[in-house]
Amino acid sequence: MINDLDEELAVKLQLVLPHLNERQKRLLLAAEAHSLGYGGISRVARASGVSRPTIHRGLTELETQIPQFEARIRILGGGRKRIEETYPDILSALNHLIDPDTRGDPESPLRWTCKSTRQLATALKQQGYPVSHQVVSQLLHAQHYSLQANVKTREGNQHQDRDAQFQYVNEQTKTFLAQQLPVVSMDAKKKELVGNFKNPGQEWQPQKQPIEVNVHDFPDPELGKAIPYGIYDIGQNNAWVSVGQDHDTASFAVTTLRRWWETIGCVTYANAKQLLINADCGGSNGYRVRLWKLELQKFATLTGLDITVCHLPPGTSKWNKIEHRLFSHISMNWRGCPLTSHQVIVQLISATKTKTGLNVQAQLDTGLYPTKVKVSDEELATVQITPHEFHGEWNYTISPTLNIL
Repeated sequence: MINDLDEELAVKLQLVLPHLNERQKRLLLAAEAHSLGYGGISRVARASGVSRPTIHRGLTELETQIPQFEARIRILGGGRKRIEETYPDILSALNHLIDPDTRGDPESPLRWTCKSTRQLATALKQQGYPVSHQVVSQLLHAQHYSLQANVKTREGNQHQDRDAQFQYVNEQTKTFLAQQLPVVSMDAKKKELVGNFKNPGQEWQPQKQPIEVNVHDFPDPELGKAIPYGIYDIGQNNAWVSVGQDHDTASFAVTTLRRWWETIGCVTYANAKQLLINADCGGSNGYRVRLWKLELQKFATLTGLDITVCHLPPGTSKWNKIEHRLFSHISMNWRGCPLTSHQVIVQLISATKTKTGLNVQAQLDTGLYPTKVKVSDEELATVQITPHEFHGEWNYTISPTLNIL
């Protein structure tokens, strides 16, 4: 990929090279490559369009200091023609191979294959263009192509009140924090295979002594998977993570919340009578999940807290603060380390720290949380829920009852 410095070099060379003869061009390009140091030959070749062997030859001439009258100078117009001059339609053929959809060519030979420079060169040769993969690379760079990965930017259909809901969540958060009331962001992290499996990332090891892991990622029937569910305290920058072994259900989510409150929350917020939860719209803590609201009712009655819940708009789960303030740091902390047991996972999560003072406590949850638990209309009617005026389905408060369910 051509950077700003290479573009400046290309502009300079385009101004000077037309006024020089063949040998002077070689020497100038060789001097530029020498001044750039490592990688200079490649950079100058890309910027000038001159082949690497020509620049190498210029470097040899600089080192041997061949007198000018002994060096052959090619007459104007001599030498091999550029591929674009010999085959004017080669750029069009190359573009058809690279992007057949936008070029209207669904029958491209590379329609369903990885488009490497070598495969592009082979396809062009089959069409009668004698090119190497290096020439294909030069043609791509000249047209401002570069290797690029996919970028996750599309969130699907957006709700018309998406931004308004974000603003409402932020206002509620600011109000609670100003009154020194607890505000937590909660969600489940990606399930992890437990065992001697490859974990993405790298860590320092003695040279040529990588950790050997299983070739296949088949779940261990005895160890199963780990389900980290986190509670992130936005005001205090601390977190609690329960590592489950069964299922990610609403009961598991609220049990994690209760353990955070009993271990950390009730001490930090001894006088609090309200709690604000920021949660996603779906999953075990989704706004449509009846069991989620029933379990929150039990928690509210047990603690005497008014539980206010503000769900993020649909399709915006990655905006949840717990994702980039807790889960991302956990992933970085255990990168390249096989998660061989649930206890190892708990220890790695507990050891997660940041420069901003993040403190994490983790605990293994061996409880059973069955799925497909039905909540009847009668049970749901016992939930003391008060919808807010703005999108009451997303924003609501659950108050404690006199009798524990």
